[in-house]
Amino acid sequence: MTFVARHALWSDEQKDAATRMRRIAEEKNLEVIRLAFPDQHGILRGKTVVAAEAIASLESGCSITTTMLAKDTSHRTVFPVFTSGGGFGMKEMEGAADVLMVADPTTFRVLPWAPATGWVLCDLYFNDGRPVPFATRRLYKSVLDELGTRGYDFIAGLEVEFHIFRLDDPHMRAEDAGQPGTPPSVSLLSHGYQYLTEQRFDQMEPVLEILRRDIVALGLPLRSVEVEFGPSQCEFTFQPRKGLEPADNMVLFRSAVKQIARRHGYHATFMCRPKLPNVFASGWHLHQSIVSRTSGENQFMANAEGEPLSAFGRAYLAGLLDHARASTVFTTPTINGYKRYRSYSLAPDRAIWGRDNRGVMIRVLGGAGDAATRLENRIGEPAANPYLYMASQILSGLDGVDRKLDPGPSADTPYETKAPPLPKSLRDAVAALKDDPFFREKLGAEFVDYYAHIKNAEIDRFLSEVTDWEHREYFEMF
Repeated sequence: MTFVARHALWSDEQKDAATRMRRIAEEKNLEVIRLAFPDQHGILRGKTVVAAEAIASLESGCSITTTMLAKDTSHRTVFPVFTSGGGFGMKEMEGAADVLMVADPTTFRVLPWAPATGWVLCDLYFNDGRPVPFATRRLYKSVLDELGTRGYDFIAGLEVEFHIFRLDDPHMRAEDAGQPGTPPSVSLLSHGYQYLTEQRFDQMEPVLEILRRDIVALGLPLRSVEVEFGPSQCEFTFQPRKGLEPADNMVLFRSAVKQIARRHGYHATFMCRPKLPNVFASGWHLHQSIVSRTSGENQFMANAEGEPLSAFGRAYLAGLLDHARASTVFTTPTINGYKRYRSYSLAPDRAIWGRDNRGVMIRVLGGAGDAATRLENRIGEPAANPYLYMASQILSGLDGVDRKLDPGPSADTPYETKAPPLPKSLRDAVAALKDDPFFREKLGAEFVDYYAHIKNAEIDRFLSEVTDWEHREYFEMF
């Protein structure tokens, strides 16, 4: 009996998808299949396996080291993996032991930019069939399951801003290697400020068309391709999708964009605010709603004329605001992301909502009888792990519903309305997470402590660096 069968890991839908995957691999003469899983940062890791081997071992899993789960954003292992419990307090994580990647065949794709190459997303399991508790896709699945027991589905649409530059020098000399290595030198594809003008779009169209073609070929639900306000900045938006799919789409989209761009001599980055002159910060706006599993009716839609949201929607919104500070570590997980929260900008700086106002954290769109009624959370950065971002939204919103919270009135002057400020730094965000018992209960103390440990390791490395600011401020003065 195979590992998948022994532990009943696949649904009927996944079994059918596996049959299709085998057939497509043969019909298209695939030579390799990439087995990938999203790590704690939402970055894809995995192995490339000869297609025949990948198909033959589809139900037995593929081994990969547990140290993948122990790394910060510099790819440094920040847990003592060779001690008792491996720094996780778990025998299974000791000594860089292996876990199994088990494919989710419903995610299978043929990559349009890599010849004869298939791709499939995987989940992580211990050898006894238990899911690995630090794998964020599994964590998000459990949150979706909780939502499902209430008779609801989560619907999310993505608006993702990012930068594309011309790659001038990739800095591939041996002395440029490191953790992290020397970042590439780049130049602009367009000047900024001509937001949504056809002229700026046409300047960027050659690379945008390359990306559009392959993103559509992947089957991702692309809706629009736009030029943003800043130099070399653009935005891709995606049609709303249900449950796990929008999160899976986000990790595949980011990875695809970076790979495709690099192959054509460009550098794409989802870093929030690159340290380049005149460059603007990028955000990831998450449109979300909750629908009934039986009727498909939008639970946020108001029935009373003049009301923007139903009672359910108002309480869900209040939950997002109530847990905004603690959830920021999931929506904005990098040190750099906090450079975006500025007053009188197109980014929020406090936990408030408003009707169709781009200065608030939660923008309410829709009204009575509008089936497209939704909440647009403008807090996120494009580097966020989508599984944690979306999980934090559902959990926070449902808590508001359970406690019948009131979000208060719409803030028409978002940068003057009195409201709890968003964290000013990643350190503040980690502290807010640890101070909120809600996420420790819902995600588990084990996961919260794990995630905080990784984020604190990044912060400590940052604080140990001497910055340009310090040198400029003190070198002559003292």
